[in-house]
Amino acid sequence: MFADSVAMSRALTSLTLGFHIIFATIGVGVPLMISIAEFIGIKKGDAHYILLARRWTRGFVITVAIGVVTGTAIGLQLSLLWPSFMQIAGNVISLPLFMETFAFFFEAIFLGAYLYTWDRFKNPFYHWILSIPVIIGSTMSAVFITTVNAFMNAPQGFELNGRTITSIDPIAAVLNPATPAKVFHVVTSAYLASAAILAAITAFNILKKKTNPYHKKALKLTMISTLAFALATAIAGDVSAKYLAEHQPEKLATYEWHFDTERGADLILFGTLNEENEVEHAIRLPNFLSFLSFGDFNSEVSGLEEFDEELVPPLWIHYLFDGMVTLGMFALGISMLYLISLRIRRWNEEHPLLLWLIIINGPLAMLAIEFGWILAEVGRQPWILRGYMKVAEAATTSPHVGWMFLLFLGLYIVLGVIGVRVLRKLFKNNPVELELEQRFPHIAKKDDDQ
Repeated sequence: MFADSVAMSRALTSLTLGFHIIFATIGVGVPLMISIAEFIGIKKGDAHYILLARRWTRGFVITVAIGVVTGTAIGLQLSLLWPSFMQIAGNVISLPLFMETFAFFFEAIFLGAYLYTWDRFKNPFYHWILSIPVIIGSTMSAVFITTVNAFMNAPQGFELNGRTITSIDPIAAVLNPATPAKVFHVVTSAYLASAAILAAITAFNILKKKTNPYHKKALKLTMISTLAFALATAIAGDVSAKYLAEHQPEKLATYEWHFDTERGADLILFGTLNEENEVEHAIRLPNFLSFLSFGDFNSEVSGLEEFDEELVPPLWIHYLFDGMVTLGMFALGISMLYLISLRIRRWNEEHPLLLWLIIINGPLAMLAIEFGWILAEVGRQPWILRGYMKVAEAATTSPHVGWMFLLFLGLYIVLGVIGVRVLRKLFKNNPVELELEQRFPHIAKKDDDQ
């Protein structure tokens, strides 16, 4: 495998993106949660929410630092591993790549101002206002980089004559048909995963018998946010399905193991394929694929029989699609169960079983992000630039990619270990109770009395 430069280029890119997406997701979603917590704290005059925003900000800064390293690695690998792709597409995607960098610096500048101006304003709303540019910068960074991926799925804004690219229109490239659905899905799922991870951390602390008003408020805020973003992500998934049905039907058909073109197509959940590519042991929802694709239970959905077998993505991605959807529904169900427990007096919203489900939901939400990314990338195969260039044509021919893979694998292991250790020390050596007592002694005394 080390001798196969195409396989190693794909492996190294997958390794980098799979690691980076963890920090990129947190980088998009956590600023919004910080801003919401501080706003509620200021509005209600509640020190618990203010402290929540402070502590989340400290952890967020560490993840941003690691995300910068992995993000830089991606930019480096684009040119080193995919030179033929960058020779053509680089002229078109230079605008969104530049804008993504600009959005990051915009975020970084205001994050620094936000971080070092706590308690420096008489009116605390002035400090909260500084969180807005951080949200805008982090979200727009995700938007611009997602337009690059969208362009790879629906390339436009240029003409290609052999290897010569002409008539470049970067605005048309950015505003390709895939952009709205992909941006909507990426942003909402990042918000969902971030809220779920923060909820998992809070639930874990409560499970360790650290129940106090601070943790109760944190859990309520994060679980309400999880529910809201889970609903938004479900809507985004529906929008994505309709885009695929119209513009990338072979991708949708692969996701759903839909082999024959037909009206009133069934939605296939789970199942297995036999040697004849017949679906077995699946749950079928009659006519539902037609409805998801076009909003009509009797609409015609193209099957895999319509497409050249060499241009069809690998069928195993159906399992990842089922996994992504299942995990999304799990997040929705757990958050609804928690809120129902809040409403029904006889139910305990801090029951150990429910807390464990919330804890599990955190890493599962990030796993769903990973599944979604693999679906988007593998579902485009064999194309790197759909309709123009295949992955095998775009990769480097260097025989040394295997050594690069080992080098970056070591780097990511070191970064991961350092990140975890720093975060543990940051919060373990400075528990909530101690910080409450130092910053808000009257609140800490009241919590102790309760």
